[in-house]
Amino acid sequence: MKPSVINAALAAAIVMAPIAGHAQETDLAKRVEQLAAELDQLKAELAAQRAQAAAAPRSAAPAPSTAPAQAMTNAPVSAAWATPAAALRADTVFSGYGEVNYNHPVRNASASQADVRRAVIGIQHRFDDKTKVVAEFEWEHAVASAGDRGETEIEQLYVERELGGGMRGKAGLFLMPVGLLNQTHEPTAYYGVERNFVETAIIPTTWREAGLGLSGEFGDGFAWDAGLTTGFDLGKWDPASEEGRESPLGSIHQEGQLAKSRDLSLHGALNWRGYPGLLVGGSVFTGKAGHATPGFAANDARLTLLDLHTRFTPGAWDLSALWAYGRITNTGALNATFAGNPTPVPNSFAGWYLQAAYKLWQNADYALSPFARVESFNTARSYASQPGGLDVPATPYEHVATVGANLMVGQGVVLKADYQKFRQDKTRDRVNLGVGFAY
Repeated sequence: MKPSVINAALAAAIVMAPIAGHAQETDLAKRVEQLAAELDQLKAELAAQRAQAAAAPRSAAPAPSTAPAQAMTNAPVSAAWATPAAALRADTVFSGYGEVNYNHPVRNASASQADVRRAVIGIQHRFDDKTKVVAEFEWEHAVASAGDRGETEIEQLYVERELGGGMRGKAGLFLMPVGLLNQTHEPTAYYGVERNFVETAIIPTTWREAGLGLSGEFGDGFAWDAGLTTGFDLGKWDPASEEGRESPLGSIHQEGQLAKSRDLSLHGALNWRGYPGLLVGGSVFTGKAGHATPGFAANDARLTLLDLHTRFTPGAWDLSALWAYGRITNTGALNATFAGNPTPVPNSFAGWYLQAAYKLWQNADYALSPFARVESFNTARSYASQPGGLDVPATPYEHVATVGANLMVGQGVVLKADYQKFRQDKTRDRVNLGVGFAY
């Protein structure tokens, strides 16, 4: 085969990049790596064909074809490309990411620990040029068993279909289009060893629900998402545990595991990318969380979460900001049954952060980006009033300042280091080190 075949494949990849840009954010984060992998496969198969042709008698060698390469589009392969071995297309693509972190509390060195935070394997298969299935499988904390703290979970499992007119539909278990981190959360995609607190404690990570979703584009740079899915189960709240104080929604999310579905939830998101390097958007999620459970004191409780976010990447700068606010209504009667316990259900919780990073140095193999982030969050901003002077006082906002740097190694590996300073709980001040990868 002639070198023009490789050039045609490269051209096809460049042409298809904007089209892939209409795909979901989770697909975007890995698309470049997927295209590169498919191109490598194409080159290998072409090399094998050349070797086969060289070994065969000259009279039997087929004439070179100049038909456009179609491996990057996953479209049906023309007869000119067909070979007895396989067509030149990659219907199934594997991906993955992982990270190993080290945390060193500066006031209590004996509490230092290293952790295989997570390892994820992703599989995406295209049935045709309009239909695909996406699956991700995650392992956390190295060991998962009855006596260990590790977990094994399905992070995503959904089927998506192109419906025409730039609109897509999906069904299954998928990530909520909330904030900046939830859908794009590989360690190479964010600054700092650990994920920020606002998009962990206020917006649970990694947050997924089972249901139906639609997405599409319109106008000049607008993209939207909407869906009907499972929601949270307030019946899982444990007033004797600190889990709800760490993350109210994280303690009652269902993750597609025998999820109560009497009360379904609605979500919507709108993002604008009409200016180079600028993203501005927001989202809303709302639904009841009682599920008509017999004898439950908060069947009318409604949970609503809002977020506004922006990211701007002019030149070497990477600037971002996010605000999130959550509210759970009609919790007074439920909290009355929790009297004497340390963790009642909050009526509201909120947080925000500002972050700036700068690509200070880069060569062919490395890129160094120092960053700084300030964030403020409160997982118990307020409580519903209680009779008889039994009101629960709100907790103060925690303020965290983080400074550090990411060192990218090649295209898929990152080394991280940072220092975090807490205003309220100074025992949490710490130095963090980490290594991560994504492919």
